[in-house]
Amino acid sequence: MHENDLPAAAIVDPSTYTDEARLHGMLARLRRIDPLPYVQAEGFSPFWLVTRYADIIAIEQDAKQFINAPRQAIFPLSYERRNQEMTGRPTKDLMRNVVAMDGDEHRAYRAITQSRFLPNAITNMRQSIEALASEYLQRMEALGERCDFAGDVAKWYPLRVIMSLFGIPSEDEALMLRLTQQILSSQDPEFAHNSGGSGIQAMMEMAQYFAPIVKERRSNPRDDLASVVANAVVDGQLLSDRDVFGYFLIITTAGHDTTSYSLAGGLLALLQNPEQMARLRAESTLIPTAVDEMIRWCTPVRHFCRTAVEDRVIRGQHVKAGDVLLLSYPSANRDEEIFTDPFAFRVDRKPNRHLAFGNGPHVCLGQHLAKLELVSFLREFLARVEAVELAGEPRFVASSFVGGVKELPIRYRFQKPVNAAA
Repeated sequence: MHENDLPAAAIVDPSTYTDEARLHGMLARLRRIDPLPYVQAEGFSPFWLVTRYADIIAIEQDAKQFINAPRQAIFPLSYERRNQEMTGRPTKDLMRNVVAMDGDEHRAYRAITQSRFLPNAITNMRQSIEALASEYLQRMEALGERCDFAGDVAKWYPLRVIMSLFGIPSEDEALMLRLTQQILSSQDPEFAHNSGGSGIQAMMEMAQYFAPIVKERRSNPRDDLASVVANAVVDGQLLSDRDVFGYFLIITTAGHDTTSYSLAGGLLALLQNPEQMARLRAESTLIPTAVDEMIRWCTPVRHFCRTAVEDRVIRGQHVKAGDVLLLSYPSANRDEEIFTDPFAFRVDRKPNRHLAFGNGPHVCLGQHLAKLELVSFLREFLARVEAVELAGEPRFVASSFVGGVKELPIRYRFQKPVNAAA
């Protein structure tokens, strides 16, 4: 990997993430010469940038000394000020989600839906998810011989999966797509322009959308996630509106965008490494292993933060109580101390202990669902698409928080039916 001289402060610049070579070049250099820099970027609160895999593991597993509250991610100070001016309240008072919680509270809120995302429960969804994968391959075939895979396919398939779990009708998916992109990727000027508003406006609009659903599910519960969350009881009380909407927010956004970016970025990696595509076609048993490599390679969640409770020494640096640490997952997933040849995309990589889903008590609740979605789609894709190639330059989301490939023009040919006329 070619290293470059981007300063560590570039980690908070959304444009850094539109050029993966520059991003990973910067991170590789930092891992080698300054693995825990103290970053003071203009317009941001200062923080420690954690680039090494082992340090992120240690921090995430020590949840009592490194807490999620009060800061989940690093955004400009102007973002918080603008949100407060719009609403009259700090952002944290509008909605809370399970990612921002710690200790017993986090365990209680996570338990609300945890059983729905365990491997056994996910296995029961296999047939319906495989049917959805087939449906979206049909849609891709109907588009002809070209499409923007990211925009036409990858962003819609995971959205339908998560919306079906919530019991939300398909006609509302375009609205949900706009809101999730506006919330997670509002740093990208293109998304901000297309959505016509800020992330905080989207959060408020999402709360308004879910309000009648919560009311209806409390009166007439169904077998869906919306009913589970709406009727959840913690400490003998139904969740407040703020906590219900926060729960809906985290599942709809985290359950959609991250899988979408893994799917689009994973296909791009296969197209850029044709020998790996050929091997996967020849050895379909490698599909689950390839999916883990796609997730490592893309790492859609760029970072989360932790706040130190006590003074600590990490990598020889004196981290003080109250200091914020930015955990760089793209850096951890290319760490030379952990991964052999980390800048090679290998569908047979095993073991693959990537941190794209995090680690410790806050490990991603939906990781098994995401893998099943990707495995189901990739298996169907390889079985039905005979040939595929890039038909233009891919483009990436400008976002320091969650992002990936936002445009992937491809040219393709589906296999002809066996009984098709010669």
